[in-house]
Amino acid sequence: TYALSEITADEEIRYQTGLTELDRVLGGGAVHGSFVLVGGEPGIGKSTILLQLCGEVSKTKNVLYVTGEESVRQIKLRAVRLNVPEDNISLVAESDVDEICGLIESMKPDLVVIDSIQTMRCTDISSSSGTVSQVKESSARFLNVAKTLEIPTFIVGHVNKDGAIAGPKVMEHIVDTVLYFEGDKTLPYRVLRAVKNRYGSTNEIGMFDMTGRGLAQIENPSQVMLEGRPIGISGTCVACVMEGTRPVLSEIQALATKTSFPSPRRTASGFDYNRMYLLLAVLEKRAGVHLSGSDAYVNVAGGIKVNEPALDLGIVMALVSSFKNRSVDDKTIIFGEVGLAGEVRAVSQPQLRVNEAVKLGFETCILPQVCLKSIRKTDKINIIGVRNVSEAMKLI
Repeated sequence: TYALSEITADEEIRYQTGLTELDRVLGGGAVHGSFVLVGGEPGIGKSTILLQLCGEVSKTKNVLYVTGEESVRQIKLRAVRLNVPEDNISLVAESDVDEICGLIESMKPDLVVIDSIQTMRCTDISSSSGTVSQVKESSARFLNVAKTLEIPTFIVGHVNKDGAIAGPKVMEHIVDTVLYFEGDKTLPYRVLRAVKNRYGSTNEIGMFDMTGRGLAQIENPSQVMLEGRPIGISGTCVACVMEGTRPVLSEIQALATKTSFPSPRRTASGFDYNRMYLLLAVLEKRAGVHLSGSDAYVNVAGGIKVNEPALDLGIVMALVSSFKNRSVDDKTIIFGEVGLAGEVRAVSQPQLRVNEAVKLGFETCILPQVCLKSIRKTDKINIIGVRNVSEAMKLI
């Protein structure tokens, strides 16, 4: 046993991965001895980003890439396509966990990538690869090697429709960090999100663009999300949400049209379906906007999913804009949480959101009245505070 007072609390040793978006999500870089799970649907880009990671790290360190799904020739072809440096990367096509652990102990690389945990197998366990017992035992053995030798280890885990046996759920308690790669495979954008992180925040996201040359980092996601948005059309507006310390501007689209069904249809894409029902009820009761006879559709453009309450006021304004067929000025940004009494409540980090709006050339910002006291006055943007939904509606 150790007395807590005797244990040193030196800062964890980190090194930069060379991918700033990945470093952001990890909490500032890869920690020595960390055990990181990268989960996501097949084909979303997990192997691609990890091979790019190996290429960046190999410029100064030695890397071991273990593949159980592909041949080394397939990895070579991908490395050529991604223009990955090849000097300090060692490849091995192996699925026997004990063989791999022995190889790691003898080579002592600076980084290990296992692709994927579903193909790994402990020979002393009779079940087939990918079962719960194999995934858990394989993970435990890799964890022991990573912690003993202090080698950062990245493991790929596929997610099935249940997120259970084939997925990484059974090993989330074992690892230090769980990263999920999200995105619609029909769209080029990918979001890397931490759902567990012992060495940093779980609020940060990294954004990537899937190209023919691999995943390109998106340094300014707001600009990308707003590209090609319609101007002067009713039912659209721009809202600002916080992803960790990063403000992201997103286009909100809403369509309210007279229903031809006995009960009106409601659909939400990229936004919580139940939250939309709540906002429709607030509009009906508190603002006198009778949407009970209209179908309502809400979409957050760009294929990303947003859960922050600060999006509420933008959703409300887009719905009212569509219902009244009046467009919101295209140089206006809107954010604020809406309560059940119809009040517009404060949101976090209003100054960062306003700064992002100014950077992208917006001229007006509609935000909660209570946030005005924490905003520095500036001539670059007109700031309008609203107390409730009714006041906001008058601005359309």
